[in-house]
Amino acid sequence: MTSLSRLSARLAAFFALLAMPSLAYAQQAPQQSGDPITTALVWMQSILLGPIATTVAVMAVAGVGFMMLTGRMNWRYGATVIIGVFIIFGAPRLVATISAV
Repeated sequence: MTSLSRLSARLAAFFALLAMPSLAYAQQAPQQSGDPITTALVWMQSILLGPIATTVAVMAVAGVGFMMLTGRMNWRYGATVIIGVFIIFGAPRLVATISAV
């Protein structure tokens, strides 16, 4: 190989390596798309399953359980609240199970 072809090969390899990270950064994350409906649904999912919602759900289950034990709340209403919390936090697993079938 001549020195000119080596130089051009090295420059081509350098520019190819330089261009690769920019291609990787151009990709979007799987949960983030340009669609506003998808963005809103992902935001709602993060609110419903985030740490604040988890804290509120734990306090709700504890409060409902205490009120059920002391006789101040109907057992049917208390069971409905607890089952609702399980459904909300189990929804991702339920969807994954259904979509795997």
